[in-house]
Formats: sequence, structure tokens, C-alpha cells
Amino acid sequence: MPTERITFPGHSGETLAARLDLPQGPILATALFAHCFTCSKDIPAARRIAGRLAAMGIAVLRFDFTGLGHSEGEFANTTFSSNVADLIAASHYLADRNLPPALLIGHSLGGAAVLRARAGIPSIKGVVTLGAPFDPGHVSHHFDAALPEIQAKGRAEVSLGGRPFVIGKEFVEDIQAEALSPAINDLQAALLVMHAPRDATVSIDNAAEIFQAAKHPKSFVTLDGADHLISNSEDAEYAAEVIAAWAGRYVKLTPPAPPPGAPEGILRVSEADPSGFLQDVQSGPYHHAFADEPLAYGGTNKGMTPYGFVAAGLGACTSMTIRMYARRKGWALDSISVDVSHDKVHAQDALPSGPAKIDQFTRLITICGDLDESQRAKLLEIADKCPVHKTLEHSSKVTTTLTDSVSSI
Repeated sequence: MPTERITFPGHSGETLAARLDLPQGPILATALFAHCFTCSKDIPAARRIAGRLAAMGIAVLRFDFTGLGHSEGEFANTTFSSNVADLIAASHYLADRNLPPALLIGHSLGGAAVLRARAGIPSIKGVVTLGAPFDPGHVSHHFDAALPEIQAKGRAEVSLGGRPFVIGKEFVEDIQAEALSPAINDLQAALLVMHAPRDATVSIDNAAEIFQAAKHPKSFVTLDGADHLISNSEDAEYAAEVIAAWAGRYVKLTPPAPPPGAPEGILRVSEADPSGFLQDVQSGPYHHAFADEPLAYGGTNKGMTPYGFVAAGLGACTSMTIRMYARRKGWALDSISVDVSHDKVHAQDALPSGPAKIDQFTRLITICGDLDESQRAKLLEIADKCPVHKTLEHSSKVTTTLTDSVSSI
């Protein structure tokens, strides 16, 4: 996944640091991600969600709010409203690059911010919240003990997540005065609410209030077992998968025409985990899978093996070909299943240099229906005519070119 390090002016003109995660191919849509309170654009949940959406063809801009991470400015001078203004500034940057955002994704207080920012970003088609509070004033419980000092002195230093932050009086007054219900009710975009039932930071009651305040279309998905920061990689991957699938319903993801000679377009495989063997397999904007190796071979067993995909192609093509023929003939074929196993066997025409092995795929085809023996025999014959079967039986030519940059295909 290629990533651009970029900067753009925030609400007050100060420079904000950002990453633009890009698809390895054409950009079909753009999303804008807002991080949680006092977090940064680089939290694991943000990275994983951006990576999954980028694999689907959606570019994702994630940035540090004013005074946080690598962005300029003083955090003590920021407010919830300034975060919303930063989001709108980010949308202007994207629009200037001809990448107007279609999705807003916000985590925790960032989720509340995207609900408020939606009205200022007309290109938005869908909004996603992750562990978001219904009442932004909810975050003040993180520094309850410092509220008297903030009121008396105008600001106070507090410890949040083991790091010191200066909280200003304007921030407290702004979040306490904020009411999201009107903004949610008039969202004018599809809404996906995601929340962990055991979230100890922002209770799931907040998700229920957000959902109830919204009009349709709206969806609610629980992140069972996840913590507030969605720090577990499996929880973040699940959230990313759900968002990617949901987004395809509300954001038009029409890929460009495939290149000449490749009617199904380009299937792209990229490393999902450079420390192991896990691969991200993307076929156009709608179809995604993982490829991996078993645990015994150093993999994590999160997907089929490469040979498993080949066997799946043979099995699927066999079943489709049989069904197509039976349907055309009007035969009473009720169901089909195809079991495929793969092995290496010694070739009969071994090379002079030594014994050679070839790939052997064994199919067990089960067909059910009111069929006579001649019909069953014909369907077995038809199975051998499936295109993948023919491809595997005949020689194929693989042409390979090495490049040091990702092509826009």
C-alpha cells in the first residue's frame, strides 16, 4: 500500500501532518479518518482500516489534529469545534486534489467530530463511528479532578494515557455546550455505528443514542471483545472488513474498464504481513481474500494456500460448467458439490536429468437429482470441458516483468 506523507493548513492556518494511503491502482473513492481524543493518525486501528480500504480502491487521508502528533499548533488552544474545522480543512485539501471525500470515519471523539463535520462536507455519502460518544462532554471524565483548576486558571496540565496535556477552559466549555442530536438527525448520509459492548471508556449506551437519533439508512455492528482503542489486530481487521463491505453499498466503486486481453481485469496480490506469508488478494473493488501458509510452514493460517486457490478455481469452474449445461438441457439437477485434492506425482515422461513431478488434481463430483445413467455420464464428460480444467491440462505461458513502482491499472 503506497502512502504519501503530506501537509495541509488546518483551521487556523497552522500546518497539519497527514498520511494519504493510496490504492495500488486506480482511486475509486476517498475517505477521511478522524482519530480519537489525544491520539494520532498512526494508531493501529487507523492504519489497519486505511490499509483495508486502500486495498478496496479507496484512498484514505488520516491526519493529526492541531497540536497533536506531528501537526503544528498548541493543543491547549484547541476545542471540539476546532477539530471539526480541521476536518473540513482536510476535505478542502482533498477536493483541491480532485479527491473529494465520500466517506467520513471517526474513532471515539473523532467519531463525534465526523458527525458534526458532515454538514460542512457536501461530498460525503457515508459516515462511520467507532466507539464514539453521543455527548462530546463525556471526555471530561478523563480529567475530572482538574476541572476546578481549569475553571480557576483557564487551563491545567493533566495526564492522559501516561502523557501530559494542557487542557484549556475553552475546550471544556465547548464540549459541554455541544449537542450532537440535531446534526445526527439531519446527517443526510448513510450511517454505520460500531461499538464494543464492553467498552470501558465510552459505554455502548452512547452507540444506542447515536443510532436512535439517526434516520435511515443506518446500521449498527458490535465489536465483541474489542477494547476502546481497538488495539487487538484481529478486532481492527474485523472492523476494517465490515467498513469496507458496508462502504461498497453507499459509495459508487466502479472500476475502470479492464485492459485489452484481460476481460476479468487485474487481480492484485500484496503483502499483508511482511514478517510472515499473509497476502492480501484483491480482485477489483468488491472481492477480497487472504492467502497464507499453514502454521507448520511458518504462516498464520488466515487464508487458503496458493495451491488451495488453484484447487478452488478448478472446483468452482467444474460446478458452474455442469450447472450451466444441465440448465440449458432442462435436466432435474438439484445440487452439485466438488471435492478437490492436490498432490505431486511422478511424471511418466520423466526428464533425462532425473525424475520429474507433475501436479495432480483429483476431483470427486457429487450430483443429486432425478437423472438417468446417460445423463450422469454426460455431466461427467462436461466436467472435463470446464475452462479451468483445460487451462490446467494444457501449457500456459506466464510473462513476468519486474518494476520498482506500483502501476495504475
